[in-house]
Amino acid sequence: METSTAELIARQRRYLAPSVATYYDEPLVFSHGRGCYLFDHAGRQYLDFFGGILTVSVGHAQEQVNAAVIDQIQKLTHVSTLYITEPMVDLAERLARMAPGNLEVSFFTNSGTEANETAIAMARMATGSYEVIALRHSYSGRSALATTLTGQAGWKLGMHGLPGVVHAMNAYCYRCPFGRTPDTCGLECAKDLEETIRTATSGRVAALIVEPIQGVGGFITPPDEYLQEVARIVHKYGGLFIADEVQTGFGRTGRAFGIEHAGVNPDLMTFAKGLANGHPIGATMATREVGDAYKASTISTFGGNPVSMRAALATLDVIEEQDLTANAQRQGARLRAGLEGLKARYPMIGDVRGKGLMQGLEFVRSHKEPAPDLVNRFFAYTKESGLLIGKGGLYGNTVRIAPPLTVSAAQVDDALAVMGEALARMVREEPQLQHIVD
Repeated sequence: METSTAELIARQRRYLAPSVATYYDEPLVFSHGRGCYLFDHAGRQYLDFFGGILTVSVGHAQEQVNAAVIDQIQKLTHVSTLYITEPMVDLAERLARMAPGNLEVSFFTNSGTEANETAIAMARMATGSYEVIALRHSYSGRSALATTLTGQAGWKLGMHGLPGVVHAMNAYCYRCPFGRTPDTCGLECAKDLEETIRTATSGRVAALIVEPIQGVGGFITPPDEYLQEVARIVHKYGGLFIADEVQTGFGRTGRAFGIEHAGVNPDLMTFAKGLANGHPIGATMATREVGDAYKASTISTFGGNPVSMRAALATLDVIEEQDLTANAQRQGARLRAGLEGLKARYPMIGDVRGKGLMQGLEFVRSHKEPAPDLVNRFFAYTKESGLLIGKGGLYGNTVRIAPPLTVSAAQVDDALAVMGEALARMVREEPQLQHIVD
């Protein structure tokens, strides 16, 4: 007999740490998925527009990926990085062909957290410097170093932080910290990086780590010129530019990698999430010079696992064969146009931002007051109508929308219709939401 939803929820609350939070007052319990849809224990269908935090890149239970994983499990599941396996070498070579600039060598781990840790270690060894610049509103993972890099108090897990990390301004142009308009905010924020290096560090840094679009930060999307300028500045002071592509990589933004929109060639890049369509993986890529400087004795017990490597290779095959990067660009434009239309009708949406199939909505009340309560209501109503979305941001007032790259035009239209009805319902219940002022 299948365990009931109520029993599973009760057991989850009893046996998992309370910090393992779930969405919704009544959590969802899923039994299976297919493509862009998930199904709960009662058999109800949901259109998944969050993809396991931007991880299910080519759809749930994708047959080609599943077949590769099953084939590999029947051959070999684990030997560690002390031995060579063909899938690990194949993936490293393929990433070297795909990556921008001179990135060539890979180090495989299990998650984005580990990938970012590895990138920082590589940068410190390559430069001989220790200090690292991260950005405010960023998220880098859940280890001691990663939470130190993270620029949001709520994600620091009660840790005081490690030495050697300082935070500069990101170009959060909707809420420009310098009071500038969005068209001038980006470069003003970039100037803060040089000021930060000169006043809060020794003047010689190991690296700057940047998410081309900040994921957990609420899909904050800096202008391209901001990324170009901060890359120039960190190089000026002897540091390396690390592009954290854990959420933006592999077609999500309508380009192979998010940093490519700005035309910046990073010294290091980090990946996870969508690279293997939900299988555990992390990867750090570096130039040959940087990679050769990483001479510490190190292994990764589960990094380079042949099952995850095959999953990643199959995922990249699907992205290429189905031209899903172009689909992300095409359907992302359709989604963005629809979201801009909702913003024009409902002033509680203060900002729409993102690229490709990575779009955010920031909910506000008058004078840009963050409105996490409105996000929670929006969440409840979209769930009732069978649509799953994400949320985030320092203030908890940003909706994150990121369907699998396989999403169709009809599915985008379905999602927009659900969101439109949810907003209309909110206005019916609270008419003053129609009269919010900036």
